Amino acid sequence: MSHTHEQEEALRRGLGLSRRQVLAATTGVAAAASLPLAQPAAAASRRPLVPPNRRGIILYTVRDAISRDPLSTTLPSGFRRVFEALSGYGYRQVEFAGYRQHANAEGGADLETVEGARLLRRWLDDNGLRAEGNHGFIPSSWPLTTADRDRFIQVLEIANILGLDHVGTGNDPTSSAYKDDWDVAADKWNHLGELARGAGIKLYTHNHDAAYAFLLDRGPLDEQGRPTRSSGIRRLEYFFEISDPRRVHFEMDIFWAYVAQFKHRTYTAYDGSVRTDVFDPLATVRARESRFPLFHAKDGTSNPAAANGYDMVPFGTGDIDYRRFFDKLRDRNFHNPMYEQDNAPGTDPAQSLQYAELSYRNMAALRG
Repeated sequence: MSHTHEQEEALRRGLGLSRRQVLAATTGVAAAASLPLAQPAAAASRRPLVPPNRRGIILYTVRDAISRDPLSTTLPSGFRRVFEALSGYGYRQVEFAGYRQHANAEGGADLETVEGARLLRRWLDDNGLRAEGNHGFIPSSWPLTTADRDRFIQVLEIANILGLDHVGTGNDPTSSAYKDDWDVAADKWNHLGELARGAGIKLYTHNHDAAYAFLLDRGPLDEQGRPTRSSGIRRLEYFFEISDPRRVHFEMDIFWAYVAQFKHRTYTAYDGSVRTDVFDPLATVRARESRFPLFHAKDGTSNPAAANGYDMVPFGTGDIDYRRFFDKLRDRNFHNPMYEQDNAPGTDPAQSLQYAELSYRNMAALRG
């Protein structure tokens, strides 16, 4: 993207913010527009930890609103109306989790086409929103089949129409515990990353806690000839080293990274001894910050009795120290935090959008 285009994009986003303020005044969501005025004087004098144009949401959080029948409710339904609502709350970025909506929504059910992408792009632009990524198709085959390669090329074409800087997946590169499988995953992701780079897009993978469990790469072999012990390196840390930093990027799901800190604390070393190594999500990012263009800003309340150690809650209402996390990043204008809450949909059909508004306010309130 040229410098001139970046300047034009910044101006467009600025106009989008003004549009939001006008919209807020006429739709009853003025609180979102007036948040900076509501901050205590000391907090208001500090810089926002997440700049306004970097505050985002992955649409999986509001999947119930996108997928519901607009003929059955007055609540926002389908992509266009949900974009309007999210823009009204203040969001400037979205991350897709696929391109399907209810068949009765404007544009029809499946927008994963060239024409569908153009429609989505128009709605994004109309609401001052920028799409930063998508959790979509990553080929399972390796070497690639012709069909998988062609489909991935189509993914990149749609991404360019939408203006995405990134394409990726909601899964880990592999769910395996074994070094050899991560080696194969690196070969595939390096190749896909080169295809994406040729289209001007960054390829990214998203983590769950298992990706920060320890790699099995040492010790006695099992009956299938696989190692049973660990050198102490974590699976994704190994992948960092063997994947090409020019081709493969990452989206840390910060909630799941803290779950990993809770769950994956010990490993059996080559000599059979049990060793402790507590995972540090922030240190992991800071060691290779340019490889993390995206985050999932997902919050949790500490619950040691739960299997994951945390209960998922709206952003800013849990115990994960996001103020410290974002304050310690070297370049807050590089990263794109996307609010996510897997359990935001509930029995109240308005809940996921209410949580989205609350979470935006809490993200906007972070100062450092």
